[in-house]
Amino acid sequence: MPDRSIPRPADLAHRVRRAFRARVSGDPTGAPDWVREIALVGEGPGWFEPDGVVWRVHGDLSTLVGGVAALLGQGAHPLAMAGVARHSTYRSDPWARLAGTARWLTVSTFGSAELAERETARVRGMHGRVRGTTDDGRAYSASDPALLRWVHLAFTDAFLGAHEAVGHDLAPRFGRDWADTYVADWSRSARALGAEDLPVNRRELAEALRALEPDLEPVPAELLTFLSAPDGLNRAERIFYKGLAVAGALVLSPSVAPLAGVPGRGDRSPADRLRLQRTRVQLRAFQLALGPHSPSEDAARYRIGLAGPPDWLDRTSAIPGPPSAGLPHRRPSGGAVNIGTP
Repeated sequence: MPDRSIPRPADLAHRVRRAFRARVSGDPTGAPDWVREIALVGEGPGWFEPDGVVWRVHGDLSTLVGGVAALLGQGAHPLAMAGVARHSTYRSDPWARLAGTARWLTVSTFGSAELAERETARVRGMHGRVRGTTDDGRAYSASDPALLRWVHLAFTDAFLGAHEAVGHDLAPRFGRDWADTYVADWSRSARALGAEDLPVNRRELAEALRALEPDLEPVPAELLTFLSAPDGLNRAERIFYKGLAVAGALVLSPSVAPLAGVPGRGDRSPADRLRLQRTRVQLRAFQLALGPHSPSEDAARYRIGLAGPPDWLDRTSAIPGPPSAGLPHRRPSGGAVNIGTP
């Protein structure tokens, strides 16, 4: 008789998928309404080429490392940090904030052009309400093009550095200059939010970060403590997260790393390379449990006709509730795909 106290591999993988997707999207299926909209709202490939560089970078689990590094980087700008600390729930409900950030990233990456534009308008509306004055009298606004530019630079550099360190090698498919393509293509999302004067290759990205070094300050100890061990993780999640945090500290830009008290991506010691290799193996194993694509990418593939409907998609109705800003909804109907109003 098999020992029923030991979960089968398939059951364990199912548990892992549900727990992870609940963390990053707020829904254990990984398909809250805004992911379903990627499948159902609008048509066409959206802002970025299907299976292109942006899809492959943002569809890779290296983004988990890039997210840690991006938060470290953003924390080095005192005005950006003021906005996060005073107008978000990252301390009281960090996973809700993570789900909110994941929403903008995935909808911009995988949604139709109509949906990406609507999501951008939603985020711009939120930014318009984030404004104030720091304790030393400096005004900040999340709609400030200069501040939006900094957040974009920190984000882009972190995700690029993370992918190069622990992600899948994109050079065989896209050539040695794939990183330049990523920097240029992803800038579209930041321009839509109101950022200006954005780099279009990795050299310009590094130069832009160096030019802003005089504006940066040490990352607050509170943020460093939070990122080292976020609240609410169980034992297995803490072990997994430790690998992400270690790698995030090793991919941070040299312009920011000293301010966060971490090594960054300078000359890596053999021990540092071994740590990155461990995280890479950790992510590859995790990918086996999650499957080849995220629910968001599955939704996009369905919308543009590259795949059938995902298992989680309701085949009989469109998105619950009223139409979204008058946009067309894609309604599954047997094996055919029809565009129309709900």
